[in-house]
Amino acid sequence: MTPARATLARVDLSSLAVYAGFVLVFLFFSVMLWDNGFLSSRNLSNIVLQTAPATVMAVGLVFVLASGEIDLSFGATTALTAILAAMTLREAPLLPGVIVALGAGAGVGLLNGLLVARARMPSFLVTLATMGIVAGAARQASDLQSIPVTNDAFIALFGSGRLLGVPSLILWTVAVVLAGHVALRHTRFGAHVLAVGDNPRAALVSGIRVARVRLAVLVLSGTCAGLAGLLYAGRVQSARYTLGETDLMTVIAAVIVGGTALTGGRATILGALVGSLLMGMLSNGLILMGLSVNWQMIVKGLIVLAAVAISLREPNR
Repeated sequence: MTPARATLARVDLSSLAVYAGFVLVFLFFSVMLWDNGFLSSRNLSNIVLQTAPATVMAVGLVFVLASGEIDLSFGATTALTAILAAMTLREAPLLPGVIVALGAGAGVGLLNGLLVARARMPSFLVTLATMGIVAGAARQASDLQSIPVTNDAFIALFGSGRLLGVPSLILWTVAVVLAGHVALRHTRFGAHVLAVGDNPRAALVSGIRVARVRLAVLVLSGTCAGLAGLLYAGRVQSARYTLGETDLMTVIAAVIVGGTALTGGRATILGALVGSLLMGMLSNGLILMGLSVNWQMIVKGLIVLAAVAISLREPNR
């Protein structure tokens, strides 16, 4: 085997698929929507800003999937935390609203984690149940009404503010992605997460506290959902029970397309970022092409199926 072929054989081509797909989709919309403003700086900036909450949720989900678990409740948690923040900000300053939202998100994650790690219940069923509970709580708390956010400091920090000309939403996205990447690739916690997802029995024998890792990743996912709720509330300057409602499929698609394995043991934060931007670009391009939300859902569903097929065709470890 030649050196070039040997090098190519060591490359995980599936990990590069999201980057190739991103370029191809970008080129497709650039050509098809040349006269529709797709390439305008304003439109490209909007894509990044609109995907910020989904990217934050995706970072949390990467850790959950990497450990071999699943979280279906993060979308509903995002809505609830946004509502709680908006309600708190009616009577209190910035900090209590932020604490309540992040605390509620972490609390949902803690409930999920205790049921999965301590009660040994399947994470799919646990988070499916808490998704319904949290979604109902969001509806009950808001009485199905939109709650306005008028706190200028909150809006500047989590929505329309800028630092050195850079939108705060982008700064939050970059901070969360960098923190997630470092934690996953360069800390003992990240190594333990991947070890648990790869082979939980071997991880347990090697001294890793598997239950604690599973608890931690679900709390992390809930906290990321709480931060996403703050970003949603700051960007749209209101909170409604429908926030995050359509993000479940979008975020899962972004993470899987980005190269994180459904079966655990392999994950990438940067891939999830590109996957999130890809999903945002698809939604934006399809809207500019005049396609309805129905077709957007169909396209995203097909992408999820393709990504799952690629993931499950990997050779057994």
